[in-house]
Amino acid sequence: MKHKSTPFILSLLLMILMIQPLNAEITGKQIMEDVYNNPTGDDMQGELTMTLTNKQGESRVRTLKQYIKYGDEMDKKIMFFMAPADVRGTSFMNWSYADGRDDDQWIYLPALKRTKRISSDGKSDYFMGSDFTYDDLGDRHPGEDTHTLLREETLDGKACWVVESIPKEEDYMYSKTITWVMKDNYLGLRREFYDEDGDLLKILTIHKFDNIDGFWTILETEMKNVQKDHKTNMAFNNVQINQGIPDSRFTERSMTLGR
Repeated sequence: MKHKSTPFILSLLLMILMIQPLNAEITGKQIMEDVYNNPTGDDMQGELTMTLTNKQGESRVRTLKQYIKYGDEMDKKIMFFMAPADVRGTSFMNWSYADGRDDDQWIYLPALKRTKRISSDGKSDYFMGSDFTYDDLGDRHPGEDTHTLLREETLDGKACWVVESIPKEEDYMYSKTITWVMKDNYLGLRREFYDEDGDLLKILTIHKFDNIDGFWTILETEMKNVQKDHKTNMAFNNVQINQGIPDSRFTERSMTLGR
């Protein structure tokens, strides 16, 4: 399957070792396919710090553990909330498929002592009070959108392609997204999300990334809802690649164990 070296969403989101010749013609579709197919290791794990900040500047901090396993046919991701007490034991799992099928997603809520499957209708809901929807946490296949290269420009000192992606389905939660893709490593540096009316809704910004064991890895992101003036920062720490994570980590039973 495609191999991404992104921590979460976010996947919202994201992005790596292929450089196009300067004189080659490149399309928006090619760029987003290269972003989607960026190579990674076989697996990745680490710790996440999620900081939610409202318009008054008040923040709530949550800590999580995350595990990702990449495969030819599917990628699997699982996240465990470790703190604070009101979310401890909650877990989320996402399976993404190489053939473009919709992601399968589950959430375990310890207060209810049951695992809930996220329906297609529920994927537009926001995840645990954050600014990421459940859909943002999955992997959107580039074939689901029509991509247009709008222009080339420099953002934060990085040469980027700017690509507009319009969903092919009529009832998708976003009318379009616009992504700034760095030319030198195919990481998405910024993404704008537009609501059903065509107004800017959210901005995803990559604040930190690094090359870890030969793979470009996103280490800090921020999703800001500009309409609600609320933001979610995700910092990824203690990243480890190719640790041999077993398949048994990515099961509904594992979700209930909370670790």
